[in-house]
Amino acid sequence: MLNLLGRQFKLCDGVSRRGFLRIGGLGLAGLTLPAVLRMREAQASNRRRDSAVILYWMAGGPSHIDTYDMKPNAPAEVRGPFRASPTRVSGLSLCELLPGHIRIADKLAIVRSLHHGNANHFDASHWAQTGYHVPNIMGRGQPYPAQGAVVSRLRGANRPDMPPYVCLPEGYSPNLGFYQQAAYLGAEHNPIDGGGEPGYRGRILQPTFLPPRELSLPRVADRRELLRRIDVLTRRVESSGEFRAMDSSYQRAFGLITSQRAKDAFDLSREPLTLRERYGTHAWGKAALLARRLVEAGVTFVTINHYEADIDWWDDHYTIERNLRRRLPLFDQALSSLVEDLHVRGLGDRVLVVACGEFGRSPRIDSLAGRGHWNRAYSALLAGGGIRAGQVVGATSADGGVPSDRPLLPGDLLATIYRVLGIDHDSMLPDRQNRPIRLCDPGQPIAELF
Repeated sequence: MLNLLGRQFKLCDGVSRRGFLRIGGLGLAGLTLPAVLRMREAQASNRRRDSAVILYWMAGGPSHIDTYDMKPNAPAEVRGPFRASPTRVSGLSLCELLPGHIRIADKLAIVRSLHHGNANHFDASHWAQTGYHVPNIMGRGQPYPAQGAVVSRLRGANRPDMPPYVCLPEGYSPNLGFYQQAAYLGAEHNPIDGGGEPGYRGRILQPTFLPPRELSLPRVADRRELLRRIDVLTRRVESSGEFRAMDSSYQRAFGLITSQRAKDAFDLSREPLTLRERYGTHAWGKAALLARRLVEAGVTFVTINHYEADIDWWDDHYTIERNLRRRLPLFDQALSSLVEDLHVRGLGDRVLVVACGEFGRSPRIDSLAGRGHWNRAYSALLAGGGIRAGQVVGATSADGGVPSDRPLLPGDLLATIYRVLGIDHDSMLPDRQNRPIRLCDPGQPIAELF
């Protein structure tokens, strides 16, 4: 079993866990991907082009009023502590702490009128990433598949030697996450966890390689050492005869994790130092740069789950000004560099970048100097993927409390993502009882973006 252990983190709902990377299910190296590979031939006819998506998941619920939907004319307790800076896009002002966003505003589309009916982190996150509302989901498991798992099932990877769905640094696991797994689509469509890179608190996590059976290895020093050990394991397996006896899909699954392309894609040291510094050598920048490397190498859907215990979680119930003054410059550097880099490399029309969370924050700053959960209005950023950029879609009331124009649901954003990937949002997939289930219900692609 290959495990890259993560750090523990806690949500305001009071739940904590230890994240881990498990590339597994194969008896030798622990790889649970054979069915993904079996499905690729059957799914090939569904591929329209080599489009891809990077979802920057802002877990916890970022304040729309302090970022993408500022209210400069509102009372101080509503507008918050930051100035609204104009951009070259008509009607779009952004937070002064987002100079990179302001610089590339013509490459962005901001959707300001998303809303839904649940203010619980887990319920809302499931709704936002699956298109289905399931109240009180805590402890019930994940009933509907996440968007990345749907993409894995219907599109597969853009290259056969890369995984289709990756979470960085790790996905929310089935025992807690409830919204980033494959549910009834099967474990073969769960995300591969990137692990190791990026790190937490500016440090690279020390991965632990736990190989098969009797072999016990100490903690390895870095990801390059981990990849070297995988090379050793590959040679051992191929020479043992066990590899030749495997089902061909298992052989290809094993080949996926030992492929040179996959190893190279996860190796940030292959990027010039100047580019790494441009993205930022902090965890945010590493995540964005790694996501770009992965889609460039053939991954179809990458979710960035940046969390850092109580430091970079977007759940700002307290001291929101201090939190955002620390957090927004790092996020701004990473995301704006990602969008610019994709365009420079000719990937702007092929790769869609989406940044959002499960809801927004309350219109008024409260006695704790924070903002509470607010599901009645929130924003999302989109860039690339062939969408019409340089515009604002929708609007909210004077206090940012509710949509005042073009109200949109989570399913509409999901349907938009599926359209970019060439997937019919009205498609049906069978659940465990073989009943046809729509990908997102309700949901229509946001027409203004096409």
